[in-house]
Amino acid sequence: MKTGSCLCGQVRYSVSGPLRPVVNCHCQQCRKTSGHFVAATSAPRDTVEITGDVTWFHASKNARRGFCAICGSSLFWDGSGENLSIHAGTLDGDTGLQTIGHIFCADKGDYYDLTDDLPKSDGRDPDLTTVVGKGGNQG
Repeated sequence: MKTGSCLCGQVRYSVSGPLRPVVNCHCQQCRKTSGHFVAATSAPRDTVEITGDVTWFHASKNARRGFCAICGSSLFWDGSGENLSIHAGTLDGDTGLQTIGHIFCADKGDYYDLTDDLPKSDGRDPDLTTVVGKGGNQG
């Protein structure tokens, strides 16, 4: 089981299921909510238990973003589908996860370059975002 929280600890969560490897999202919404790009894992939503009050912002008609209203930590991205995306930096301790790629690279900031050899997609890439287990942690 993996656990995580916001900076102040008011929102905590635990994940009893498998975590997807980390994917870096460079879309404008992720950059605006985090101040840079978002490194996220995900897990089947029925394996994620959240305690505390998450504030949800409906960023689009298809997705919402969860954060702590006290400290402002961005924690979750919740779109349609069976998985809940979790910002990897909010996990406690060593994660055992690896980053497997980048999405929405066409929207990345002009102040940084992507110089690694990981797969890069100009937009959404279901091949990256639906993988569970490859380079990941099984719970």
